[in-house]
Amino acid sequence: MRFDDDSQLDTSQVRDTRGGFGGFPRRGGVAIGGGAGILGLIVFILLQLLGGGGTTTSGALPGIDQVQGETGNLAQECKTGADANAKLDCRVVAVVNSVQDFWAAEFERRGAQYQQAPTTLFSGGVQTACGTASSDVGPFYCPRDATVYIDLRFYRDLQTKFGAQGGPFAQAYVLAHEYGHHVQNLTGTMDEVANARSTGPQGASTRLELQADCYAGLWANHATTEPGPDGGDPLVERITQQDIADGLDAAAAIGDDTIQQRFQGQVSPETWTHGSSAQRQRWFTVGYRTGDLGQCNTFRGSV
Repeated sequence: MRFDDDSQLDTSQVRDTRGGFGGFPRRGGVAIGGGAGILGLIVFILLQLLGGGGTTTSGALPGIDQVQGETGNLAQECKTGADANAKLDCRVVAVVNSVQDFWAAEFERRGAQYQQAPTTLFSGGVQTACGTASSDVGPFYCPRDATVYIDLRFYRDLQTKFGAQGGPFAQAYVLAHEYGHHVQNLTGTMDEVANARSTGPQGASTRLELQADCYAGLWANHATTEPGPDGGDPLVERITQQDIADGLDAAAAIGDDTIQQRFQGQVSPETWTHGSSAQRQRWFTVGYRTGDLGQCNTFRGSV
C-alpha cells in the first residue's frame, strides 16, 4: 500500500492524546481485562476485537517497542503522503483521510451528507462518552461521541498476540472496519441492531461486524480512485494483491473461531459476536470485489 507523495494530509481528523493527555498516564494506567463491563448496554457493539469483542483475552498485551512520532506533533510531522509512507502515525492520518473521503463521496452520490468522525490516538487507557477503556479492548468505535479510538500498540499485538502477518494494509483494514461502524451509526443500522443483541454465527452482532468488514473492503475497492483531501489525485496511489492478502490474513487472525481456538483451546460458535475467520474474509472480499454498497447487506439471508 502506497500513498501519493505529494498529496496533502488533513491532521485535524486525528486527535493525539498520548503521553497522558486525555486518557490514562502512559505508564501504570488502569488495565481493564477482557473488555467486559465497561460500556454497559452497548458492549457488544463497542468492544470488538477489531474494537474489543466478547472474545478478547484478559491481561495486558505486548506493546510496540517504539511508536514513531509518539511524542511529536501530528500537524508538524504529517503533512504529505510521503510522510504517510515513512511514519506509522502519519499513515494513520492518511488512512483516516482516505476512508472519510470515500464515505463523503458515497453519501453524496446517494443524496446524503456524511458527518466526519475523528480518530483518537491513546496510550494505556482513555475516557470516552461510552465509558473508560484500556488498551486491552483493542481499537473501537464509540457511537455516543462518534469517535474511533486506537492505541497503536495494537498493531504489534495483531502480529505477536494474534498471529497476523501485519503490514500497512492490515493496519488500514483495522481503521476502515471501525469507520464502517461509524457509517452504521449514521445510517441507523447500529440502533436497529442494539435491540437484538443476539450472538452466534447468524446473530445480529455478528452481522453488524461482518457488514463493517464489507464496508472496509468497499473502501479498498475505491481508495485508488477517490480524490484526496486536497481535492487532487487520490491519496492512495497503490493497493497490491499482496496488500489485500495481508488484509484477509488480519481478518482471519481475529475471527471468533480462530481466537477461541488459540486462547481457549475450543470453539463455541454460540458465543460468537464477530464471525468466523471465513465469514470475515468472505465479507471483506464481497465489498472489495464488487465495490457496491448494496452488496454489503449482511442482514439479509445467511452470512
